[in-house]
Amino acid sequence: MKDFMNITKALSDETRVRMLMALRGGELCVCQITELFGFAPSTVSKHLSILHQAGLVESRKAERWVYYRLSGKGAPQSVRSGLSWMSKAIDDEERIQSDAKSLKQILKMDPSELCLRQCPK
Repeated sequence: MKDFMNITKALSDETRVRMLMALRGGELCVCQITELFGFAPSTVSKHLSILHQAGLVESRKAERWVYYRLSGKGAPQSVRSGLSWMSKAIDDEERIQSDAKSLKQILKMDPSELCLRQCPK
C-alpha cells in the first residue's frame, strides 16, 4: 500500500506529470529538464526526487551531471501500470504537446553548453 500511495502522491502534481511525459522520449539531463520548465535547478531536483522515491524514474550520474529516465521493465507492476495509464490519459493534452515541441528544440542544443549554462561551476 505504501508504494501505491507514493505513486499517487507523485502523480498528483502537474509539474511532475509533465516531467514524466517529457521523459517518455528517453533519458534527459537535469539541465535539459530545467531548461524545459524554467524552474530553478533545486526545484527540478526536488520534483525528480519525489518521482525517484515513488519508483517512477531511474537516474544515473555521469561526471557532474545527472540523467533521468522512466523506470523500465524491471519496475514493479504498479509503476508500469501507473506510467502507462498516465501516458494514455493525457497524451493529447495541449500542455503536453507544447512541452513536446519545446523539448524538440532543447534537444537540438549542445548538451554540454546547456548544462554549463544551467549549472555553472
